[in-house]
Amino acid sequence: MFINKFITDLKLELAKDLPSKKAHQRMMPLVRLLSPLDYTINASTKQSGVLILLYPKENDLYTVFIQRQDYDGVHSGQIAFPGGKFEKEDITLIQTALREANEEVGIDISSVEVLGHLSELFISHSNFLVLPVVAYMPVAPSFILNNKEVKKIIEVNINEILASESISENEFIGAGNKKIKAPCYNFNNNKVWGATAMIVSELHYILENI
Repeated sequence: MFINKFITDLKLELAKDLPSKKAHQRMMPLVRLLSPLDYTINASTKQSGVLILLYPKENDLYTVFIQRQDYDGVHSGQIAFPGGKFEKEDITLIQTALREANEEVGIDISSVEVLGHLSELFISHSNFLVLPVVAYMPVAPSFILNNKEVKKIIEVNINEILASESISENEFIGAGNKKIKAPCYNFNNNKVWGATAMIVSELHYILENI
C-alpha cells in the first residue's frame, strides 16, 4: 500500500518546479563548477533519454543502473541509467528512454508507467543533452542483459540514494585520460559520478520531499 501512495506522491512532485541546477551542483565535478561556459549546448548537440525505473522488490522500492562495456569512448566502463541517443524512429525522448532500456536490459516497456521527468542535463564531452525519464513498474523486471553494451546490472534500493553515507568524493579518469576529483554516490562499491550523479542528486532532492 505504501508503495502505491509513494508513487502517486512522486508523480505529483515531478509535476512541480524541479530543483534542477541547485540539485545538480551538489554532485558537480569541480572542473564543471569552475568553467560553466564550457558546458553549454551548441548547434551540433545531440539529444538522448535515460530511464530511471522504480519497481518493488523485497517490500521496498529499487531502481536499476548499468555499467557500460569498455569501449573507445568517453563513457567507457561508467555506471549510468539505461538509455541512449534519440533515433529518427523515436517520436519523443520518453520513447527513446524506454526503447533503449528495453534494448540494453530487456525491460518490458508495455508494463511501465511513465511518471514524469527530471531536468535536462548537458554532457559536454559527448555533446549530449539528456532527459531523465522517471517511470514505475508494478513488478520487479526480469532483466535480459545486452552483453554488447552492458557489462553488469546494478540494482539499488532508493533508501541508499537517500543515505548521507552514500555520498563521498573520489578521483576519476575523465576525457583525455585526465584525473578529475568529483563527488560521487557509492552503492555497494559501485561509484556513480559525473552527469549520472547529478541526475541522481535531483532525484534525491525530490525523494526527500515525499
